[in-house]
This record gives sequence, structure tokens and C-alpha cells, in this order.
Amino acid sequence: MTSGKIPISSILVLLALLSITEGKSLRGLGMELRCRCIETESRQIRRHVKEVEIIPANSHCEESEIIATLKITGLKVCLDPEAPWVKKAIEWWMSSRRS
Repeated sequence: MTSGKIPISSILVLLALLSITEGKSLRGLGMELRCRCIETESRQIRRHVKEVEIIPANSHCEESEIIATLKITGLKVCLDPEAPWVKKAIEWWMSSRRS
């Protein structure tokens, strides 16, 4: 004899699946749900940098992140935003973009 009621465990499983797919869909839209940089490079590598991506601080990461793509390998490296050479390089890259 079935009473027609949905067990609570079935509802919990459904809610868990919905929350997992929601997280994946946000990531698929290009939204990171955490900081991308775990470690940063402070040594000067400016001559090896092909391009730079600056990600401002947001609700998922309290720090601004600077990610450089290297010329030869294409490897992405997180730069230390507090390193003096990085600050100067960012100023130079920003001024060259405006020109």
C-alpha cells in the first residue's frame, strides 16, 4: 500500500543534485568560485611575459590576481601584486594599452 508521499531522503538527494549542477553551471559561465592563484611569483620575469590578465578582488577572492602567460611555453604564472617590478610593469602595460 502506497501513501503517495515522497520520502524526505528523496527530496534531500534532489536538492543535493541541484546544488552540484548549479555550481558547475556557474563555472561554465566563466565565474570562478575561489581564488585562482595559490602561489605567486615575485622574481622578475617581465621579459618572458606574453600577456597579462588582471582579475580584480571580488566576492570569491579578496585579493586582486595578476596572471601572466609566458611567451615560449604558454604557461600561466600568478604574479605577486606587491612586488615592485610587477607594480611598475602593470603601470607600463596599462599606459601602453591606452595609447
